[in-house]
Amino acid sequence: MEAVDLRAGMTFVENGKLIKVIESNHHKPGKGNTLMQLKLYDVRAGSTVQTTKRPSEKIELAILETKPAQYLYTQDGVAFFMDMASYEQYELPTESIEEELKYLLENTQVQIEFYGSEVIGVTLPTSVELTVTETQPSIKGGSVTNGGKPATMETGLVVNVPDFIQAGEKLVINTVTGAYQKRA
Repeated sequence: MEAVDLRAGMTFVENGKLIKVIESNHHKPGKGNTLMQLKLYDVRAGSTVQTTKRPSEKIELAILETKPAQYLYTQDGVAFFMDMASYEQYELPTESIEEELKYLLENTQVQIEFYGSEVIGVTLPTSVELTVTETQPSIKGGSVTNGGKPATMETGLVVNVPDFIQAGEKLVINTVTGAYQKRA
């Protein structure tokens, strides 16, 4: 595979390190060659780095396996998950799944990612139901077509919602885009 094909969420192996792509941008400067600007996360070291690669540079994708699991809780910087079949528990440092935790409530069904026998991450469902804990009061006559307003969900996630949404409502949130979809 070539670097130009890298997308957010993909994992590859480089110099014995397991690297997860957080952001990937194709950059064409005014002069010179095209570059891939990448924000990468070293899964084992827990560090994030910004780097560039040539689009034609060869990349070795990591072969990952997934298992269904349930999010249990977070304690002392560690998130706990349980395998749905064997009831075995897995631990992940919270800094490695910081973004994913914004969509997770206790007992949420997820997919745990493995590289060999090593637990490296979580794949979220495409949408989740979260309750609005804080938002501005509704505006009379507010409609879906208006610009919207920010709403804080029960997990701390902030989502732009239509003006008619009120605190206490359950909403369906897309985990890929982080956008409001509809009322639950």
